[in-house]
Amino acid sequence: MDLKLFLLRVSRLKWLIILLTVLAILISFLLVKNLPKKYESVAQISTGLLDPSKKVISNETVDFFAVNQQFANLVEKFTMKRMVNLLTYKLIIHDLGDQKNAFKHLPESLSSKSSTELKKISSLFERKLVANALLTLDDDKGAVKLFSIAEDMGYGEEKMRDGLEVSHAANSDLLLVSFTSENPALSAFTVNTLSTEFISSYSNDVSLNQNSSAKILDSMLLSKKNTMDAKNKLLSDFKRTKGVLNLDEQSATVYNQISQYEAQRAEAMRVIQSNAGGVATIESKLQGSDRYVNGSSKANNREIVELKRQLQVANNLYIDGGFKPAMQKKIDSLNRLVNIKSAANVDENVIDTRVSKQDLVQQKVGLEVSLQQARSSIRTLDGQLRILRERYKSMVPFDADIQNYQRDAELATKDYMLALDRFNTAKTDQKLGLNLEIEQVGLPGNPKPTKKALYIAGAGTGTFALCLGFVFLLVVVDSSIRNQHSLEAVTESVVIGNVNEIAGTERIARNIWSDKSAGGKYPVFMEQIRSLRFEIASQMEKSESKILGITSLASGAGKTFLSHSLAYAFALTGKKVLLIADEQLQTLSTEKGLITNLSFQNFLIKKEFHTEDLITVMNKSVERNSLLEIQNVSNLRDGFEVLKKEFDYVIIDVNSLREVNISKEWLLFTEQNIALFEYGAKVNEADRPLMRYIREQPGFMGWVFNKVNDVK
Repeated sequence: MDLKLFLLRVSRLKWLIILLTVLAILISFLLVKNLPKKYESVAQISTGLLDPSKKVISNETVDFFAVNQQFANLVEKFTMKRMVNLLTYKLIIHDLGDQKNAFKHLPESLSSKSSTELKKISSLFERKLVANALLTLDDDKGAVKLFSIAEDMGYGEEKMRDGLEVSHAANSDLLLVSFTSENPALSAFTVNTLSTEFISSYSNDVSLNQNSSAKILDSMLLSKKNTMDAKNKLLSDFKRTKGVLNLDEQSATVYNQISQYEAQRAEAMRVIQSNAGGVATIESKLQGSDRYVNGSSKANNREIVELKRQLQVANNLYIDGGFKPAMQKKIDSLNRLVNIKSAANVDENVIDTRVSKQDLVQQKVGLEVSLQQARSSIRTLDGQLRILRERYKSMVPFDADIQNYQRDAELATKDYMLALDRFNTAKTDQKLGLNLEIEQVGLPGNPKPTKKALYIAGAGTGTFALCLGFVFLLVVVDSSIRNQHSLEAVTESVVIGNVNEIAGTERIARNIWSDKSAGGKYPVFMEQIRSLRFEIASQMEKSESKILGITSLASGAGKTFLSHSLAYAFALTGKKVLLIADEQLQTLSTEKGLITNLSFQNFLIKKEFHTEDLITVMNKSVERNSLLEIQNVSNLRDGFEVLKKEFDYVIIDVNSLREVNISKEWLLFTEQNIALFEYGAKVNEADRPLMRYIREQPGFMGWVFNKVNDVK
């Protein structure tokens, strides 16, 4: 449904909404006018949960989540059935025992009883109070119906809960207990009695629960201690019998010693390898041909000796040969060779080889001594390593057993410590737990501000909402179109006229238009037809059009009857009118000189017609055949041109828009169009494209609201 259409429908019911709202406010005012005054009394109870002055440990961290839970538990326990029943007993005993100062008048069921009977009833309630018993429907099974008496006196559980409110003042240490009633003394008595009874009951319950918990925790603590002692004794016995004081530390010590001896052995092996290599190097130098150690080579000395021998032989030959010059050259040559070899030998023996050999020998002796020491230490280290490895190996079998004993002992000790902590906490809570006290007793007060205005406003608002809901339901459920504004909204087009529905079966135009009586049924209808005739004539004269098409959204909207009525109305103004319409069982008139009946199909074939009368009616085919199947478009246009020359107006009763194939063909030849909508009809989604189609036609003038029986 369109929003605009919805708002239009709602606006029609605005006076109904206003009337209902005013009526509801008036009724509410009459109802709340004599409401009794209400008196509220409030008692304040401190808990010590958030008050540092009441804490032994002033710097204790506050767990606000846990504290909020405690406050919530206190509030719930305040309003438990047991506490409300205790309050009921107290109030009933008070009123029955002191009727002069009673908070409420005795009901008829009790006022007729004697004082003895009232004392008996009071004693029964006192027994339930002492026994701290609940008040249930089973209490009505005896001779005295206690449950019904409490309800009759106005002290029943539901009645007491209605006026009672228990809350935690935000971010404070206080609980607020308030009660509202018609008697200020009753309100004060209720909050003070309930607070006192709750503190007493809660303290007893807490003490009983804490003592029970302490006994359970003490028994559990003793059991945990015995288990811990047994596990520790097993561990101690195992260590004593196996000679193990601390297996972990002992094994770690032995392992460290093994690591140290292995490091010493590795160092000794390095020294052996190093010294052995040094001794081998020194021996190779002493036995080799190193010139720094052994001096010149023997080959050079032999060459010098050989050259000197040759020189001696040459000298002898020189002397024996008579000092021949040739021999002298040989002697000189040998002397030069001896000098060269001798000089070379002197350069090679600059270092004293004896000193070098002595140093090497001393180094060799030192290395050999160190080498022997290292080899001796290897044997000692190997022996120590064997002893330590055997000792470490002997500890391995005990490792798994001692770990089991230690684990059991640790778990038993941990359980005992947890139990001890819980026990100590419980003892501390028992001594330093909640300490409920009444900080401020409830006092009788002034009456509470009246809420009459709120009740009236609430009633008005509620009624207004109900009216809106009712109107919304009516509008949504009823989707029919019943006024001109709604039709314009849904069709998005103007409405050029409204035509009332004709009561009865009269469909002859002459009879309708000839009714001149003051109380006749047709004057309004005729005025509406005249108004519609004026609108159509104005538009057609402005556009110089003569062919008017009358269609409707659905069949049965009354377009054929309206077409005949418009034709009669135009004829009354002296216009020659041609009406192309469906055949009717009743003729429009029998008066001569007014109507001639022809067939539109015959005209299309023969192009002949008679125009002796003001109105000429051409009946369409009963079979509703396609117009284009009778003649082509060109011949049809020629035919309509002939008709336009002969008649002032040509009115065509076009088929409904839902007969799309036929109505579109007729609309091809109309110059101006109007569409009928039946009063109270509904529009579905399939009709919207049809309304858009007729709205987009060039000569569309608007809609006519037909068969209206409630013109607005």
